[in-house]
Amino acid sequence: MAYSIRRARPSEYPVLPEIERAAGVLFEDVPWLNLEPGPVSDPDFIAAVARSGAVLVAADDQDVPVGFALAGFLDRALHIHELDVAPAHGRRGLGRRLIEAVCAFAKTEDAAAVTLSTFREIAWNGPFYAKAGFREVPRNQWTPAFHLLHHREAALGFPIDRRCFMRKDLA
Repeated sequence: MAYSIRRARPSEYPVLPEIERAAGVLFEDVPWLNLEPGPVSDPDFIAAVARSGAVLVAADDQDVPVGFALAGFLDRALHIHELDVAPAHGRRGLGRRLIEAVCAFAKTEDAAAVTLSTFREIAWNGPFYAKAGFREVPRNQWTPAFHLLHHREAALGFPIDRRCFMRKDLA
């Protein structure tokens, strides 16, 4: 199957939370992660990200979104708020291609870096992003937005000791 990476159309915003929900099922197999299924990205949030950043989709050969990335600006970097690929389309390089597209967009916007928050140990989280050139950001180098996001993730019940912020410099 041939896939393409492109900007999401506003008519597709309501589909993206369904992809996020489907991808979230993968976390159910992580033994130490006892999170209840939480809220997914709201179409209004997705539209807001599109206005000030980028909403990119991986589309199948029928041009139907099967993965997406939401990336908006925080603290002078482009921050990936969400990146998901529907499990039926996983392990085909779409996550990597979405990251590359986010980085390309960031460069066109003169962003110095791309950042994100993720689980440190889960294979398709921290190790995946490390292979894509991201490095963990030590707490003493957190930006103000990282501190706010950390508190939000704690309030959502995330196991904070297993989370990290990562950064990929684009220079």
